[in-house]
Amino acid sequence: MSDKYDLAVIGGGPGGYVAAIRAAQLKKKVVLIEKDKIGGVCMNWGCIPTKYLLHQTKIYKEFKENRNLDGPLEEIKFNWKKVQEEKGRVVERLVRGLEFLLKKNGVEIKKGKGFLKGERQVAVERKGEERILEADRIILATGSRPAGLPFLVPNGKEVVTSREALEFDDPPRKMLIIGAGAIGLELGTIYHKLGSDVSILEMMPTILPGADREMVARLERILKAQGIDIHTQMRIETGQVKNGIVSVKGICMKTQSPFEFEAEKVLLAAGREPDSEVIKGMESKFSLNKQGIIMVNSTLETSLPGVYAIGDMTGGKLLAHKATHEGIIAVKNASGSSVEMNYNALPLAVYTEPEFSSVGLTEENAKEKGIKIQVGVFSLQANSRALTMGRQEGMVKVIAGEKDEIIGAHILAPNASELISEMTLAITTGLKIQDVSSSIHVHPTLSESLMEAAMKVKNEALHMLNI
Repeated sequence: MSDKYDLAVIGGGPGGYVAAIRAAQLKKKVVLIEKDKIGGVCMNWGCIPTKYLLHQTKIYKEFKENRNLDGPLEEIKFNWKKVQEEKGRVVERLVRGLEFLLKKNGVEIKKGKGFLKGERQVAVERKGEERILEADRIILATGSRPAGLPFLVPNGKEVVTSREALEFDDPPRKMLIIGAGAIGLELGTIYHKLGSDVSILEMMPTILPGADREMVARLERILKAQGIDIHTQMRIETGQVKNGIVSVKGICMKTQSPFEFEAEKVLLAAGREPDSEVIKGMESKFSLNKQGIIMVNSTLETSLPGVYAIGDMTGGKLLAHKATHEGIIAVKNASGSSVEMNYNALPLAVYTEPEFSSVGLTEENAKEKGIKIQVGVFSLQANSRALTMGRQEGMVKVIAGEKDEIIGAHILAPNASELISEMTLAITTGLKIQDVSSSIHVHPTLSESLMEAAMKVKNEALHMLNI
């Protein structure tokens, strides 16, 4: 095949591979360049393996804690090796499926490091050799990598990133997690369920910084009640590894008192930074911020015409589904359209127990913008389905504007990641609270809590007092 393409996509993660498939569906000649595995970090070392381990450990914990079972429950063991093997098979199946789809759609896959070589040229490096490809349009989708600390560098053994944390030979006896974002909370949840002594240190005042404060305050209380040791406003100043034990020291900003924590494993989960090596040597052609994030316009085009950037390397919320949607938008625009990316209805989910999911504005966001809001909160204590599951500690919050339009929703509940789609659709299509509150929801379901929260906005809830 010729080395001239309509579109070259660098990076085969959830943004890049979707962009390549969509472009091929539009009859473009497409090449996808990936240095490692198709599916990127999300499929191979992030979203998918994490969710598999969360599901397996949830089954184990629920079985061990079920008070209605008789017999020697203490004899039930979690086969970590077997679970790890099955996790690998699940990931491999998904990767093979993606490769099949890409090839069947006519996408040419080239393995190797991709670099922007010129305004319409891409270099592919593999085994010391370099091959130059030409493309009319280029999409950069190389994602991000874990951000480190200057005094605590990952070594793959005692100090690890999320990638190594998913592949421990055995669950650690004591684990320290730096960062209470989604990655830290999810991996902390996995290992806590397996019996690890888990402590989480966060520099900001709350876990999940930027999320609705009332909701994450409730989640923090729940996680602490489960036995996860969480500390906020903790500024770490030093760290060292000695005799297989990691020690970190710093100052608690709430009390101004010093602290020290020790653990056999320390997970660095204090954020990620853009993997912008793809533009090395051509940085002057791009607009970058101080963090190295590539700036794009509303159509996802960079300052270099014909070159688009999507996913983690453009900043914002680092979410796989954000990258996927951006990939579709970028392909449309690279094909002659002028479609703008809208982030007003970008949902997120954190797979703790219970799950937390959110879309749109928080109360704090709305007040900062000077928006007059109406808020409805419904507790799962009054939801029959939650009670039948023994999972009634959560809540649902719906936020509406002056004209009853839904502008935000926040869910702390089992399967919140599934429930949030109804509210995402509501914000995307401009629905009002009455559209949700008057819609018939199956009984008994957790989704009824969305209807009740919408009713509560107008103090019309049926299964709680309207005071």
